[in-house]
Amino acid sequence: MRLVFAGTPETALPSLRTLIDSPRHEVVAVITRPDAQSGRGRKVHPSPVAELAEEAGIEVLRPQKAGDPAFLDRLREIGPDCCPVVAYGALLPQSALDVPRHGWINLHFSILPAWRGAAPVQHAVLHGDEITGATTFQIVKELDAGPVYGVVTEEVRRDDTSGALLERLSVSGAGLLAATLDGVEDGTLEARPQPADGVTIAPKLNVADARVAWDKPAMHVDRLIRACTPGPGAWTEFRGTRIKLGPVRPVPGERLAPGEVAAGKSRVLVGTATDAVELSEVQPQGKRVMGAVEWARGVRPEGKEIFA
Repeated sequence: MRLVFAGTPETALPSLRTLIDSPRHEVVAVITRPDAQSGRGRKVHPSPVAELAEEAGIEVLRPQKAGDPAFLDRLREIGPDCCPVVAYGALLPQSALDVPRHGWINLHFSILPAWRGAAPVQHAVLHGDEITGATTFQIVKELDAGPVYGVVTEEVRRDDTSGALLERLSVSGAGLLAATLDGVEDGTLEARPQPADGVTIAPKLNVADARVAWDKPAMHVDRLIRACTPGPGAWTEFRGTRIKLGPVRPVPGERLAPGEVAAGKSRVLVGTATDAVELSEVQPQGKRVMGAVEWARGVRPEGKEIFA
């Protein structure tokens, strides 16, 4: 099939590479978000998907909105048979959905209908799911509600951050997406409606969501920090200054007041509503990432000082 691939971040690259290498399909163009500022210098850079497409000599479309008339005209000129989508990051109007004869097929990183929305992997980690996965489905107007073609599953490991889990899902999901497109081309794969029960929503986690509440149980603190790693980045305040936190380890039997910092020679503990947690890495505002013990050696927390 002639494919126009829609995606933006690094998460989409395994799928795009797989489809470029596929002997059965031709990626004739990609759709991605417009170039954006990134990095310390806030320079304008193309998206990872745009960079890969340009390296492969594939046309890149960067509409401000997927309903822009000029973009829709170009999409119709290209005449794709199908548009696979992985983390594109923008809404698709019906006028765009109607262009390819096999529609738009999305790779979503959850087992639908669980965790529809922008942050399925983060919510799977945050809520302590033991199993998650990826789903291919036909895009319809309602959010992540279209009929399903296929699913792969993935165990959520005890120490998984959302970044580590998403990396594995992006690879296994690429194979699922390729197999889905093969089945659509062959006419051997039929999309089936999602179950009416079990719908959960996964809204984007923002910076405010990522602030650690030390009066919660250690299990919740652990999950929140891992869910927010690498983005938006879990944080707290110490002496009125913001500090980003890397993943922590609950320490059964160690008890401190919620938020209380106890620094020793080999570890730094912080209290929660239940057991204390051991810090791994921290990043004080405006400074580099460092080990928790190194940080404590510099700031010398005094008795009963707290994270807030």
